Amino acid sequence: MVEIRFRNRHRLSRKEIKALEDELVASTGFSPFADDARVDIAETEKWTVILDSDEIVGIYINDRPFPTIRGLLRSPPSARYITVDMGAVKFVVNGADIMAPGIVEADSSIKVGDIVWVRDEKHKKPISVGIALVSGQEMIGKRQGKAVKNVHYVGDEIWNIGQS
Repeated sequence: MVEIRFRNRHRLSRKEIKALEDELVASTGFSPFADDARVDIAETEKWTVILDSDEIVGIYINDRPFPTIRGLLRSPPSARYITVDMGAVKFVVNGADIMAPGIVEADSSIKVGDIVWVRDEKHKKPISVGIALVSGQEMIGKRQGKAVKNVHYVGDEIWNIGQS
């Protein structure tokens, strides 16, 4: 089990939860919180995390909240997705950035700098969260180069927190 110490952990008020939820909806198209969520913000050595009932459902990167893969698994959004072929999955879950040739589908509304979630072609399950380096329309037509900066993926330290 990965042990981690949370510092400066504090519970958010309903008003703060609503503001965070609005920010997540604006940037990702969905919120991982239930109506009765008990949401905390805490810091680790490397990350500022969003906890819902002690499960990490989001992280802050560049002062922006991003849902974690566990947050996405609660209810994957139907927007801001990128689908990669099964040959790319092993690289993505080892931390590699998403290369354009491995992309088989992308939400056309994605803009450069948007938060995106990456899913596998077969099961449509989230495997990564990243930042778009090109637009969704360019991702499909582009045949070389990086399309998404991989920020969080299945098997990384955030994924493994609390797992045995």
